[in-house]
Amino acid sequence: MKRILAFLLAGMMAVSLAACGESDNQENSQPSSASSLSQSSEPEQAPSSEQSQPTSSATEETPEESGNSTNMLVAYFSYAENADLPDGVDASATASIQTWNNTLTGNTGVIANMIAESTGAELFSIQTVEKYPASYDETVDQGQQERNADVRPELTTLPENLDAYDVIFLGFPNWWGDMPMAMYSFLEQVDLSGKTIVPFVTSGGSGFSSTISTIEDMESGATVQEGLSLRDSSAAGAQQQVNEWLSGLGYAG
Repeated sequence: MKRILAFLLAGMMAVSLAACGESDNQENSQPSSASSLSQSSEPEQAPSSEQSQPTSSATEETPEESGNSTNMLVAYFSYAENADLPDGVDASATASIQTWNNTLTGNTGVIANMIAESTGAELFSIQTVEKYPASYDETVDQGQQERNADVRPELTTLPENLDAYDVIFLGFPNWWGDMPMAMYSFLEQVDLSGKTIVPFVTSGGSGFSSTISTIEDMESGATVQEGLSLRDSSAAGAQQQVNEWLSGLGYAG
């Protein structure tokens, strides 16, 4: 009888121990599964977020000025660009017509181009709606009539975005001791207050005459710097003189 009871007790203990062992195995397996899920999902999102930030930062650029930008303008009046010249006109036939970069212009236009090439300034040709005669002598006579009548020739256009320029090189030929009346039209239609005006003139020998004081009166809010006066006959070969003048003013390129 005692042997039977002993066998029964031993069997019951074996069943109990097996049940406890199975329960422990199940409990030990659950943390392993949860840890595996956490490690497989979160790391995929975190690198994605971190990688996106440097990409966004790399696309930001620091604004830089364009190499073609300038705060200087060369505004000029030149005979040949305002005359009703015939096709195929011979520039060598008169000293008042010059060729620059395969384009017809006048002595003042040549100096204007020299200034632009040395400083990087932009060019603006002041032109009238009504063209002047093909003959320079007739043009000079018409210029005298316009001066005596104090007329203001109508201009074809004015510079765009004039506010963008700080320095205005202002060029013209000397007609009868004065600026061509088209220059009066120009100066009355633009406001150069706060800007620096740098005048230049071509003439037969009379230079600026009284035109500097006229410019100062018409543009009283601007600063007028030392100008350059050249004889008509020396315009085509004046590059060195132009450069020295610009260097003295601090505008050499």
